[in-house]
Amino acid sequence: MLVLNLGCGAKTSDLCDNLDWSILLRLKRNPLLRALASPFLRGERRERLDAISGNVILHDMRKGLPYADASVDAVYHSHMLEHIDREYVAAFQKEVWRVLKPGGIQRICVPDLELAARRYLESLEACERNPARIGRHDATVYTLLEQSVRREAAGTREQPPLRRWLENRLLGGARERGETHQWMYDRFNLRMIVEEAGFHSFETKSWNESDIPRWQEIGLEVIADGPEYRLESLYAECRK
Repeated sequence: MLVLNLGCGAKTSDLCDNLDWSILLRLKRNPLLRALASPFLRGERRERLDAISGNVILHDMRKGLPYADASVDAVYHSHMLEHIDREYVAAFQKEVWRVLKPGGIQRICVPDLELAARRYLESLEACERNPARIGRHDATVYTLLEQSVRREAAGTREQPPLRRWLENRLLGGARERGETHQWMYDRFNLRMIVEEAGFHSFETKSWNESDIPRWQEIGLEVIADGPEYRLESLYAECRK
């Protein structure tokens, strides 16, 4: 089977073609860049770079997918769709449809807007019952909005001042690095966009359930020291 793992970041599988345009993959593929960046790669950043394995393809997906029509068995992307400008989502879905074989599966994982909204409303009600909880309420607003409005990349703002300044100058802000959310999805608007692209049999799934053969072996939704990789996500599959 040919399974594509789009927007993979550092979460790769030896059983997939792993595609991304991230700085991590550029460092992985270029020994000179990796050597120059080595002083900045410590702790979690070093661990994420070292974790990248398998067939890694450095590719800008704004240019389409580098595969022939009807040549791919399954396409997977996790926490990627919400980073695409809403006006370009239809074109992206059409491109996924193009490369899939008839009967091929698209598996999507996105932050669950419905879950976040329900927790926000629950927090409002809790504050009404107990004003002492008001100090914790803004955390639910953070969950809904922070990644849509952040200006500085999350990893950069945690760096010492000089390194932080240098990274912002060289790499740009959160928007330039593709970190910001451009839209959010629930089970209804996600179904709408895939069906508009020609997909059918839309079905929500649990994180460890899939119609993709050998999905558990592929291992893209588990972590080494525990189960689910992306907590509080919406998982769905559809077919060409």
